Amino acid sequence: MFSLVKNSWTNVLLCIQMTVVASDSISPCSITGYSANCKGLNLDQVPPGLPASLESLDLSFNKLTAITNKDLAHLTQLRSLNLEFNNISLIEDEAFASNALLKELSVFNNSLTQVPSKLLEPLTRLRSLEMSNNLFASAALGEVFSTLRELESLSMGGPLLLNLSREDFLPLRWTPLKKFAIKSASSLQHYDPGTLSVLQTDQMWFDVALDQKPEILPLMLKDLAGKTFAVLRFRNLFEFKYYTGSQDLFKGLRDIAARQLVFFRGKFNENLLRMALLNVQGSAVKDLGLVAIDFARSPDFVNDGLESSVTDLVLDNLLLQDISNPDILRFDWRFTWLSRVVRLTIRNVNFNYVPCDSWEEMRNAETVTIAGNRLTDEALYNQRCDYRSSMPKLRVLNANANELASLRALSALTAEWTALRELDVSHNKLGSTRESCTWKQNVTKLVMHHNMVDQVTFGCLPTTLLYLDMSYSNLDLLDMDYFRQATQLQVLLLSGNKIKFIPSGWESPNLLRLAVDGNSFGLIGEGSFSSMPRLVNLTAGNNPYHCTCDLHAFIQDTLGKGRLSITDWPGNYKCYHPEPLLEMTVAKYLPGRLVCDVRLVIAVSVVTTAAVAFLLVGLCHVFNVPWYLKAMYLILRAQYRARQEQGEAGRVYAYHAFISYSHSDAEWVRDHLLPCLENCDPPYRLCIHERDFQPGKWIIDNIIENIEDSRKVIFVLSRNFVNSEWCNYELYFAHQRAIGKSFNDVILVVKETIDPESLPSKYCKLKKMLSTKTYLEWPSEPKRQAFFWAQMRGVLGKATPTGEKAGQPTDRVSMVELPLEVEDGKGEGEEDSTAAPAGQRQVVPPGANNDTEPESLLLHKVISYQAIPIEVV
Repeated sequence: MFSLVKNSWTNVLLCIQMTVVASDSISPCSITGYSANCKGLNLDQVPPGLPASLESLDLSFNKLTAITNKDLAHLTQLRSLNLEFNNISLIEDEAFASNALLKELSVFNNSLTQVPSKLLEPLTRLRSLEMSNNLFASAALGEVFSTLRELESLSMGGPLLLNLSREDFLPLRWTPLKKFAIKSASSLQHYDPGTLSVLQTDQMWFDVALDQKPEILPLMLKDLAGKTFAVLRFRNLFEFKYYTGSQDLFKGLRDIAARQLVFFRGKFNENLLRMALLNVQGSAVKDLGLVAIDFARSPDFVNDGLESSVTDLVLDNLLLQDISNPDILRFDWRFTWLSRVVRLTIRNVNFNYVPCDSWEEMRNAETVTIAGNRLTDEALYNQRCDYRSSMPKLRVLNANANELASLRALSALTAEWTALRELDVSHNKLGSTRESCTWKQNVTKLVMHHNMVDQVTFGCLPTTLLYLDMSYSNLDLLDMDYFRQATQLQVLLLSGNKIKFIPSGWESPNLLRLAVDGNSFGLIGEGSFSSMPRLVNLTAGNNPYHCTCDLHAFIQDTLGKGRLSITDWPGNYKCYHPEPLLEMTVAKYLPGRLVCDVRLVIAVSVVTTAAVAFLLVGLCHVFNVPWYLKAMYLILRAQYRARQEQGEAGRVYAYHAFISYSHSDAEWVRDHLLPCLENCDPPYRLCIHERDFQPGKWIIDNIIENIEDSRKVIFVLSRNFVNSEWCNYELYFAHQRAIGKSFNDVILVVKETIDPESLPSKYCKLKKMLSTKTYLEWPSEPKRQAFFWAQMRGVLGKATPTGEKAGQPTDRVSMVELPLEVEDGKGEGEEDSTAAPAGQRQVVPPGANNDTEPESLLLHKVISYQAIPIEVV
């Protein structure tokens, strides 16, 4: 029982231990690849769980106080270690024993009191060691530094450093360095001559304040005599007070071959600056920098009106930067010290006025930078100054980050500077101007980004430009007239504006590079840049693109030919429209060929249209659609005319029946149908076309009107009827009349047997009536014909009186038939005793008894008629 409890507690403790280890292994650092960034995490110890494969570790800006032997033991691949800006006062001797590959080590700005010589022994590959700004009381280096043969950069010292002795740097006598920096602040009390003479370095940096011991500076410079430096730099040379002594502190500069001399921070009055400049003008110094110095007038300086004492300061570069007092520009009340400077930079010196004589003194300047000041148009260009002989060599003028607002003032200022090639007026207040500007034909580069320009501004730009930068200037429209004049333009930068569209016909024959990224246009196509034949570099991303076929064609054409390079493709090209494609990269927009190939679309459309047209024509032919359309048109036209002529009220039919028959069946109609119906008592009034149609009237109108004026319509059906076009019309019109009514008005008389299935498709209505309606069939046997006529009269109904046809003229011509001759050998003029009276024909109804009336039948057979017109009044 006791053993079980013991084992349980053992398992619990093991789980707790594993949980603690797991939690400790979670590093708070940001680890990317072989680098770990633990900067500024308020760490008070090296975090556990760092990967053993790390090559770079940044532990700066934390609260570390010590580095133990175990902290970095597992980081055997470490190459770079940054421990600066902590509070480290202890680094154990074996802390770097496992870090033999370390090349860069920084313990800058910590609390070390002794130079950690022993712990450096394993670091034979060390190239950079930053140890300055610690609490070292001595700068003595151990012999271990003689083994660091790959060492290139070393900084040491601190604010508590009191002495610099001759033996301090002896271990470095055989080590050629690229940079050596010593810091003592204002604590340095003693310097042994020869201390610095053993050093070999390209750059020598002094962070030594000599407020208390200014006489040490000449001793240091003497130790550097005969040496060559790329950079000689002094920081806070006088940190708390201005030098008022008379000793020439910079006398040793003449014997030092330093290319660049920099005074960073510190207090300089006129006397100290003059002292430095007089020694520089006789030295090898070609680049001089006065950065962030605290300049002040010397109270004992007297302006005697004579020439400046600094007249031979020959410099390639003079940098005046971050100086709060602009009086430094004429520290001895003159600008003579600038007369032999080739490249002059005056940045953030807060001067707001340029005297006329300053331009004259800068006669040898080829590049002038007056950036970051408070210059206005009036301060820079003084109309009272004569600029004709000034700045004859000036090629580059940089006036960015000022308060300039007028291009006209700039053009007037530079009008006489014939050598000027480049002008930088970026980060100013240049805006819309309708002023006229006159530029020399020499300005080829204009940088004016971050202004507030518009389309009108182009009218005040030089047309000789090869390079124009108008980025981030709130520009929304381009002036095509300017580009037609600026034919030599090669580089045009218009990034970050508000350009809404790329103008069509944008001509720029020599343009090589164009940047229009970050604007507001969404449409470009194959023709957008077609008038720029030499364009090879285009930047056009970050625009609200409409993903259309034109854009796709432009991208495919550009990438396919390879003549034009799109520098920001494809990451910065995204669809903004249409909405379903929002935020999709243009590279993924792949419309089909049928969507974008206009020729293919036209071809498919033409073929499809033709196919549909042929199909419709075929269907129309099969179903006789043209015939029905024509018939419908005729009906509507006739009805329209009928309404124009008379109203529909009080309907009275003019005929009992309209007879529709083929011309081939006319004899049967005249000899059988008409006599049997019109000779009844009371007689039926029938309408046939050859007798009752109104002469001179359109035949279709006659057909439709007479069908409408007839109570019934009788169709004499035969094979000839089927082949008659007019009969077909009459049948169709009768059918249209019956729409909405029953088909009782239509009487079908089948004169010849017809198979409904053999009828053409256009007789579909007739097929239906033959299949569904009882029709009268003309019997060939004479005995059955009497019953036929009885059926006919029954279908027609009682022959009630009919009215005259409305609008029918009384003077119409009618057709009557008169007997002309009698057969059976009767001579002309002879009369048969059985003949009918003149003007009347004897008609025997079909179906009558042939045996009882032979004479009548004979007369019916032998008499022929000829229709002659007579006028009925």
